Amino acid sequence: MKALFKSARGPGLEFVDRPEPEAGPDEVKIRVMATGICGTDLHILGWDAWADGAVAAPLIPGHEFYGEVVAVGAGVREVLVGDRVSGEGHVVCGVCRNCRAGRRQMCIRTRSVGVQRDGAFAEYVVIPETNVWVHRDPAITPELGAVFDPLGNAVHTALSFPLVGEDVLITGAGPIGLMAIGVARHAGANRIAITDVSEPRLALARSLGADLAVDVSRQRIADAQRELGLTEGFDVGFEMSGHPTALPEMIDNMNHGGRIAMLGLPSGAIDIDWGKVVTHMLTLTGIYGREMYETWYAMSAMLSSNHALRAGIESLVTDVLPAAQWERAFETARAGTGGKVVLDWTGV
Repeated sequence: MKALFKSARGPGLEFVDRPEPEAGPDEVKIRVMATGICGTDLHILGWDAWADGAVAAPLIPGHEFYGEVVAVGAGVREVLVGDRVSGEGHVVCGVCRNCRAGRRQMCIRTRSVGVQRDGAFAEYVVIPETNVWVHRDPAITPELGAVFDPLGNAVHTALSFPLVGEDVLITGAGPIGLMAIGVARHAGANRIAITDVSEPRLALARSLGADLAVDVSRQRIADAQRELGLTEGFDVGFEMSGHPTALPEMIDNMNHGGRIAMLGLPSGAIDIDWGKVVTHMLTLTGIYGREMYETWYAMSAMLSSNHALRAGIESLVTDVLPAAQWERAFETARAGTGGKVVLDWTGV
């Protein structure tokens, strides 16, 4: 099969022939139709310090995908050949304390598809049946199915706290931050502001229903508060950027008792006014991946019941390129000016 392959530790990927994987007893073999390009994949291509410490090369990367089941192992009970599916990218042990308590997203032995085991930048991928998500809604297109993984990040973050009637601040208008706009609105948020420095992404945010899209290279969040008529600050914050100035400025603009969900991963230490966190009684919580599998049920239900939300998420797939044009696709994703970039594997 054709695959994007990292043959050794270091920068670069190759579009080469690789052995076609076969499903083990409890595994499912999927013919890949579409894959999303994630920031993780950019790290793997460039081979930065994170990749050097986390990635098990040689490896086929890729963890955001949609495809059709073509074979199942003898022990598979529910997934059928012909099912259209996406996949949860975190493969867990099932026996640590958190797994046994039903908190599989907190497994201490998690191995990630496309990071520690071969992933979906290929014509076929094999994952455990327990990681397969079957799409029952025929309205889910390959492109939409390929971005269920990052949509799950947005849903997990946005549903961390009750949102009905709350004023929400989102820092970072990347694809996940943009997805969070629609999710927050669906969950009952009142006013939604989002920040970034990319005007094309801020324009996308406006089209998705953000009440205010703030270019923080020109305007401060305190000014946005006044523009929205907020007298006491934002109630809920989603920090999606990982930028070192984003969280401190968010903290400065939260109401007393405000709650912050942090998905953005900082590249270094962040100087936080912990005195304000204490005296303003703020809650900060870290978010990683998706709740397994409550988040998957939630996002499937949202997209099936809310056609406007589904259309908004679909609109965030701004670029679809053939898999053979992967270099151009990665350059587009790296530019950071649009929405999701998806590779089409059906013509390989």
